[in-house]
Amino acid sequence: MEKQALSIMEPQLKRLEHYPEVSALLDRHIRETEGQIARLDEILATVAESSSTLKDLSLSFTGTMAAVTHSMASDEILKNSMANFAFENFEIAAYTALIAAAEQAGAASAIPLLDQSLQEERQMAAQIEDGLPGVVRRYIELSGTEQRADI
Repeated sequence: MEKQALSIMEPQLKRLEHYPEVSALLDRHIRETEGQIARLDEILATVAESSSTLKDLSLSFTGTMAAVTHSMASDEILKNSMANFAFENFEIAAYTALIAAAEQAGAASAIPLLDQSLQEERQMAAQIEDGLPGVVRRYIELSGTEQRADI
């Protein structure tokens, strides 16, 4: 899931021109996501497991295709913003479920690591939600000019 998040955010960050707040937010969250991957790897190592390479590759491919599809839209920034908000909420649900599973399995050492990621996802979702009206307004402003409004 986190590798899919990277494959969604990294192409968006490379294309952003007129939305510095979104760019800064994505840049910060990419670094957080890399930390989340490290924490998940740490948890998996404690239970002698590893992530599924095939699953990682397929989810990364899916994320890349979503980013490519949105890049062809005239309202790319709006589609990306809404998709990012939805994906953050998916991650919140996933971390909530992982914490419940860790509690049930008696994996107490995993819970603080998972909770840290959960709090980062909640913060990101809230910041996307709070920033969405401004992104929409900026898109509308740019749409009335000669500049590209989509990125």
